[in-house]
Amino acid sequence: MDFVVLPDGPAAPAVAEPLTRGPDVRVVRHASGRPWLVGRWADEDLTLVSAGARRLAVLGRSALDRHRVERALAGARTPDQLDDVARWLPGCFHLVASFDGWTRAQGSLSTARQIFFADVGGVTVAADGPHRLARWADTGRGGDAAVDRDLLALRLLTPAPPWPLSLRPVWSGVSALGVGCRLELGPGGSAREVRWWWPPEPDTPSERAAERVRGALLACVGARARATLSADLSGGLDSTSLCFLADAAGADLVTHHWTPADRANDDTAWADRAARHLPAARHHVTAGRDGPTWYETTATADSGHEEGPLPWARNRAHMRRLLSAMAADGSRCHLLGVGGDELFGVLPTAVWSLIRSHPFGSLPRIHRFRALNRWSLASTVRGLADSASFAAWLRSTADRLTAPAPGPGDALLGWGWEPRLPPWATADAVDAVRRLLRDTAERARPQPHHPDRAQHQTLDIVVQSGNALRHLNAALSDVGVTCEAPFLDDRVVEAALSVRIGDRLVSGDFKPVLRRAVAGIVPEEILARRSKGEFSAEAFQGMRRNRGELLDLCDDLRLSRLGLVDADALRTALLGPKTRSRQLVPYENTLACESWLRSVAAPAPGAASLAGETS
Repeated sequence: MDFVVLPDGPAAPAVAEPLTRGPDVRVVRHASGRPWLVGRWADEDLTLVSAGARRLAVLGRSALDRHRVERALAGARTPDQLDDVARWLPGCFHLVASFDGWTRAQGSLSTARQIFFADVGGVTVAADGPHRLARWADTGRGGDAAVDRDLLALRLLTPAPPWPLSLRPVWSGVSALGVGCRLELGPGGSAREVRWWWPPEPDTPSERAAERVRGALLACVGARARATLSADLSGGLDSTSLCFLADAAGADLVTHHWTPADRANDDTAWADRAARHLPAARHHVTAGRDGPTWYETTATADSGHEEGPLPWARNRAHMRRLLSAMAADGSRCHLLGVGGDELFGVLPTAVWSLIRSHPFGSLPRIHRFRALNRWSLASTVRGLADSASFAAWLRSTADRLTAPAPGPGDALLGWGWEPRLPPWATADAVDAVRRLLRDTAERARPQPHHPDRAQHQTLDIVVQSGNALRHLNAALSDVGVTCEAPFLDDRVVEAALSVRIGDRLVSGDFKPVLRRAVAGIVPEEILARRSKGEFSAEAFQGMRRNRGELLDLCDDLRLSRLGLVDADALRTALLGPKTRSRQLVPYENTLACESWLRSVAAPAPGAASLAGETS
């Protein structure tokens, strides 16, 4: 599915005309007759509701109460009042409205569905992806779609660019909606970004919050259960819970389990136990040795991935094979457990929040958490005492881009993970990223998602996961199966964020809120698991098998042509010894950026321009 959203103004038809030339293009019109939605989608991906001259489109997967939406659409006095519809719809989708000359568009909170916008011929146009807008806008001005070199350098950061820079597309001239925002397009071509959602306060007791999580998960998985549904059955709590929720919703369920490379990883034993409780499902098991490995460079040959570097590039070949198998079994939607760890696991910043809400009562729990994670006393005290603002923290990260990465004994209690550039990043790349971080902190003075660090960081990681999921679906769109992560749906995210911080950090209890939410749906035998799979064996195996191909990339590195990576330094690092899996992490984003540059086009040395068609 891909589409653009046009305002209900006199300039829109001329702006939209180039898009309508392509094959299989579909057009939905405003009541005025002007083009509103232009793109490609399957019938089941679009639900259209009308009330007089007003229109509301839901693109994606949701369970729509058509009469309720019609009443809301007819009774609303302004486009703002459609916020109520966005607040109760389950699933993951884009919501687009044509309302008395105004056009409203938004995606999901996690950005798994996102809205991008750009100026095209003096008119602001929106879309579900950035690349078409970039090429459309720049070609209209007589140029080629261009990559912002500095923003591409930002994607080299490990583990990821910090908020709010993480939302910025690598394409020049294209913007992305902020989290919890909608885009309003006026008939004259004007545009404004409006914040409509804020994270809830973490003040709900775990029992009541678990009921909300349960209801949200049942509704969101049920919204996808109308056709054959495939799902990961890793053996972990998150993906396994989704399988049982899909079974409870009556889905025609197909599961897949990929056996881990490490014999000490007991995921397969737990997946087998879960499968015995799902007799109606069709279960597929693939031996890890028979599948693609991490870091396969053949993924760079894939076409059609033009949104930007894929955060999950390391196992792209694995996902292509998996989704192709699920497509052969009749699935068009594959469920992933992404989001479960982010929402129901415990982030280190929880102790920062706890000591501020319960200064003395939280000390025993903080002590146990410190001992469990083997933090040094000095770094723990320093982190707990830190009260820097988000903007100050963001600016300070610019000073540490090339410093050694934090060690396992460091308590990371800041606003986010400590970003680092890899040692093969050039001085120009370091300067570009440092400038972006400082300028954003000093000029924009960005605010965090929430004043509480644990709330902010939880939502930030949810957004990172949604962004990665969106990129994955763009990269593998030709397979015909969309990956969906119900844990990242708006209703589930809201319910999980409402849990009291202290109730997330329960000694000896693994993901207590999620376990309580799915009790009675997931068998108690499965909920009793306390271990968690570990996949460093896959990382080492992939690096060992593909080192030669990775070294070959260094002979003609696109990132080197742009002056962002020192090819010799990267080659030397690839040849060096690796004793810990964390040493492999910096390669992932570099490979993602290099793969992406090769998949769209190869810019000439010193340039950052990518040619493309307009239709």
